[in-house]
Amino acid sequence: MFIVNSYFLAVILCVVTMICWGSWGNTQKLAAKNWRYELFYWDYVLGILLFSLLIGFTLGSHGELGRSFCTDLMQLSGAAFLSAIIGGIIFNASNILLSASVSLAGMSVAFPVGVGIALVLGVILNYIGQPKGDALLLFTGVALVVIAIILNGLASGRQQKGGGSGRKGIILAVVAGILMSCFYRFVAAAMDLDNFESPMPGKATPYTAFFIFSLGIFLSNFLWGTLAMKKPFQGEPVSYKTYFGGSRGTHLVGILGGCVWGLGTVLSYIAAGKAGAAISYALGQGAPMIAALWGVFVWKEFRGADTTTKSLLTMMFGLFIIGLALIVKAGN
Repeated sequence: MFIVNSYFLAVILCVVTMICWGSWGNTQKLAAKNWRYELFYWDYVLGILLFSLLIGFTLGSHGELGRSFCTDLMQLSGAAFLSAIIGGIIFNASNILLSASVSLAGMSVAFPVGVGIALVLGVILNYIGQPKGDALLLFTGVALVVIAIILNGLASGRQQKGGGSGRKGIILAVVAGILMSCFYRFVAAAMDLDNFESPMPGKATPYTAFFIFSLGIFLSNFLWGTLAMKKPFQGEPVSYKTYFGGSRGTHLVGILGGCVWGLGTVLSYIAAGKAGAAISYALGQGAPMIAALWGVFVWKEFRGADTTTKSLLTMMFGLFIIGLALIVKAGN
C-alpha cells in the first residue's frame, strides 16, 4: 500500500486535505437549485463510501509495504472496528447539526462557533492521544487559525441580509463542534499510528480505518439523515420519493462532493503516521479558510463589500497563513 515516509510529503497531503474539506461544499452549489441539502447529503455520504472502496482497492492494495486492504480488513479486531465505526457515527451527527446551525443562524455564526470548538478540542484530544510535535508552536498556530475563523465569521456577518434563529443555531453549533472534535480520535485509535508498514495485529491501516469510518457514516445516515428529512430544522419535510425523483446529474454532483471530501479525509489519515494525528487534524480544520477563498474569488460572495469587511478578510487570510506555518513548524 502507499505509505508516507517523509514529513514534508505528509504536510503536502494535509494541505490537500484542507483544500478538499474546504471545497466539497461547492458541489452543493452546483446541484439543482431546488435540491434540498437533506437530499444532497444522501448522495454525499454514498460518494464517501464508494470512494473508500476505490482507494482501498487501489492505493491501499498495491505496493510492497504494509498489509493490503483485504488482508488488513480480515484481521481487524472488534475493538478497532468499533472505534472507527463510532468515529463515522459521531462525524455524521456533527456534520448534520452543523449544517442545521448554518441554516438557522447563518455561516457567520455556525462556522466560528462550531469549527472553532472542533479545532481547539480536537487538537487537544488528538495531542493527548499521540503527543507528537512542539506543543507551544502547535497550539499557538491553532489559536491564530481560530481567530482567523472568527474574523471570517465577522466578515460574512456583515454581508448577510437579515437574521436567523440565532440562539437555537448557536446551541446546535456548540453541540456540533463538541461532537466533531471527537470523531478523528476514534478513527486514529483504530490505527497503529507509529508503524503503518507493519501495524500491530488487530489494528487498521489508514485505508481500512477510512472504509470502516465511511461505513459508519453511511449506516448512521439511515437514522440521522432520515430524522433530518422528516424533522428538518428549517423548511418542510422531504421524502425519499423526492430523492429518487432527482436527475442523474444531480445525484452525480452529490456523489462527487463525497469523493472530494473522502479524498481529503483518507490523505489526512495517511499523513497522520508522519505528522501526528493532532497536526494532521489541525491542518485539515483550516478548511473554512479555503471555503472563504472560494466565496471571495469564485462565487463573488463579497462583491461590493465595504472597507471594514475587506480589512477583516485581509487580516483573516494573514493570520491563517501564519497559523498554518506555525502548525507545520511544530512537527519539525
